[in-house]
Amino acid sequence: MDSSTLQAALSALATIAEPVRLGFLTLGALLGVILGILPGIGGLAGTAILIPFTFSMDPYTAFAFLLGLASTTATGDPIPAILFGIPGGAGSAATVLDGLPMARRGEAGRALSAAYMSSMLGGVFGAALMAVSIPMIRPLVLSIGSPELLALAVFGISMVAVLSGNAPLRGMVAGGLGLLLAMIGTDPQTGTERWTLGSQYLWDGVPLVPVVLGLFALPELCDLAVSRTSISGSALALDTGGMWQGAKDCFTHWWLILRCSWIGAFFGAIPGIGGAIIDWLAYGHAVRTEKGAQQTFGSGDVRGVIASESANNAKEGGALVPTVAFGVPGSAGMAILLGAFSIHGLIPGPDMLAKNLAVTYTMVWSIAIANIVGAGLCYIFSSNFARLATLRYTLILPSVLSIVYVGAFQGTKQWGDIFVLAGFGLLGWTMKHLKWPRPPLLLGFVLGDIAERYLFVSVERYGWQWLSRPLVLVLFALAIAGLLRPFWQDLRARGGMRRALSGFGAPAFELSQAFYLGIIAMLALMLAASLSWNFSARIVPTIVATASLALAVLSAAHAVFMRPLGESELDIGSWARHRAGAGIHMDLASDTAGLAAREILLRGSAFFGWILGFMLSMAVIGIIPTVPLFVIGYMRLENREPWRLVLPQAIVLTGFIYYVFDLLLHLAWPETLLGSWFPALKAVPSM
Repeated sequence: MDSSTLQAALSALATIAEPVRLGFLTLGALLGVILGILPGIGGLAGTAILIPFTFSMDPYTAFAFLLGLASTTATGDPIPAILFGIPGGAGSAATVLDGLPMARRGEAGRALSAAYMSSMLGGVFGAALMAVSIPMIRPLVLSIGSPELLALAVFGISMVAVLSGNAPLRGMVAGGLGLLLAMIGTDPQTGTERWTLGSQYLWDGVPLVPVVLGLFALPELCDLAVSRTSISGSALALDTGGMWQGAKDCFTHWWLILRCSWIGAFFGAIPGIGGAIIDWLAYGHAVRTEKGAQQTFGSGDVRGVIASESANNAKEGGALVPTVAFGVPGSAGMAILLGAFSIHGLIPGPDMLAKNLAVTYTMVWSIAIANIVGAGLCYIFSSNFARLATLRYTLILPSVLSIVYVGAFQGTKQWGDIFVLAGFGLLGWTMKHLKWPRPPLLLGFVLGDIAERYLFVSVERYGWQWLSRPLVLVLFALAIAGLLRPFWQDLRARGGMRRALSGFGAPAFELSQAFYLGIIAMLALMLAASLSWNFSARIVPTIVATASLALAVLSAAHAVFMRPLGESELDIGSWARHRAGAGIHMDLASDTAGLAAREILLRGSAFFGWILGFMLSMAVIGIIPTVPLFVIGYMRLENREPWRLVLPQAIVLTGFIYYVFDLLLHLAWPETLLGSWFPALKAVPSM
C-alpha cells in the first residue's frame, strides 16, 4: 500500500469517525441485526427501504448507513439458527448443524458468543482483504471468464460429497435432485418450459427463500412440536461463563477463522455464486481439515459454528470488490447498493480507485466498524436471546411459524411461495428422519442454474477450447477427486472391490425404503418429460436426471441387498475404524428418538395439519387476520396456555406484522377468497 493509498485510508477513517456518521452506521447495524433475526426476511428489503432516506445525505454518511445494515444482517442470522434451528437467512443454514445441538444441551450462550465473535472477525477480515486488494484486484478479476466461473460452480457442486457425510450415495442423489429443481422454469436459451406443470408461477423457477425455510426451518419446528418440550431444558444457556467460552473458542481456532474468512471473501467476490452456499463450502472445508471433525461435527462442535459464521460475514467485504471496481454486483444486496451509487453521483470503476478512493475506503471502514458494532449489540442482548431456548414450545412455535410464513412470502410474493414452503417442509422433515442429508440438495439447487448458464456461455464464446484453460483443468480435477474420494475411502475400508461385493445378500425390505421409490419415480418422470424438449433445453437436464436416476437405483439396491456387517465377510475392524473416522451424519439428528414411530407420525401429521389450516385460513381471510387466530388456536388447543399469555402474544405479533410488512414494506398480499367475493373488503390488509 503506497503513501497516497494509506493517506486516503486514514482520511476515510477520520471521516467515518464523526459522531453523526457513526450514529447512522450504528442505526444501520441495529436494523441489520433485527432483520437477520427475522427468518427469511434478510437485508435486501431493508437496504431497498433505506435507500430513499439517503437522498439528502452525503456519500460518506449514506454508505455508512446502508453498509451498516448490509454487513450485520449475517450477524443476526445465527440467533434463530442456533436457538430454533431456523436459518435467519440462507447463509446461516450450516450454522444449524452444530448450533442447535449446542443449544439443546444448554450451551446456547457459548454457541451464540462463538457466532458473534467469528462473525465479527470474519467481517473485519473481509473488509481488510478488500482494503488490501483494491489496488491490485483489477487484473485478477479481469482474468476470470465464464469458463472459470463454470469450473468454480462445478467445484462447489462437488462439495456434495463432503456434505453427504456417511451417506455419499444418498447425498449424490439429493444433490442431483437439487440440480434438477434448479432448472425448473423457462430455459433461457430456447424459451422452453421445463417442468413448469403448466403453472405460470414456475416460469421463473423455484425461489430460494421458501426452499431454504422449508428444508431447514419447518422440520425443526415440526420436531419441536412432536417432542413437546423446550429447545433446551437447561438454564445453563444463560451462563456468562458460556459467553466467555464461546469468545475464547474463536481465538483458540483463529487459524480456522482465517481460512474460512478467506473462503467467504473469495467466493463473495465472484458474481453469481451467491451467499447461500458460502457457509456450506466453509463448513465442508472444516470437516475435511479440522482434527477429529468427522466424529464431532453435526453433533454440537463449536468449530462448525465458527467455520460457517466467519465465512458468512466475510463475504460482504468480498462482494463489495467487484461492485466498486467494475460495477458488477457480487451479491443481490450489492446490486441494490449500485442504485445508491447513481443517486450520489458515483460511477463504479477506475474513478472509485482513483479520485474517489476516500469514498471507497469509507465503505471498507463502514463494513469493519459495523461488524464490531453488530457483534457488540448481539452480546448486549444475548441473555434475552438465550432465554428463548428454555420456553415451552407452545410459547414460541406459533409466533416463529407466523414469521416463517411471512418470510417465505418474500420469494416472489405469490401464493406459490407458500406451497413451496409447505412442500419442501414435508420433504425436509422426511429426509431428516430417514437420514438423507439435506445440505447437498440445497447446494445443488443453488449452483445448478449457475453451472448450466455458464456452460452455454462458455461454449458459445470459446467453443470447446475453454476446456483447455489451466484454471478450469485444475478446478475440474479437484471436483472429480472430491466426488470420488468418499467412494474410494468406502471401498478401501471394505477391503477392496471383491470383498465389498461379497457384502450383498438376500433382500431385506423396510418401510422407510419406500422413500427410494418416490425419489426414483420422480427422477424417472422428470427424465421422461425432458426427452421431448429442444436439444439445447434438454441436454443438461437429461444428463443430470439420468445420472441421478442411476445413483438412486444403486443407492436403493445398496439399502435393500447389503447384508448387515455381522453376516458378511468384511474386515469388521477396518470397517469400524472407517466409520469411527468418517461416521459424521452431515445433518441434524432428530430429537424425537425417545418416541415410538407411530407417535412421531401422528404428532408430525398434526403439525402439518396446522400448516394446512394456516394456508386455508390465509386463502379465505388473508395472512394478517389469520395470525391471531393461529396463535390463539395453537396455544389454547395444544397446551391450554392461559389467556394472559395468549392474548398479548397474538396482539403484539399481529401488530408487528401489520406495521412492518403492510404499512412499512407495503407488501402486495395475495388476493383472498373473501376479498374476491366482497370487493369492498380488498381495502382491508391481505383481504
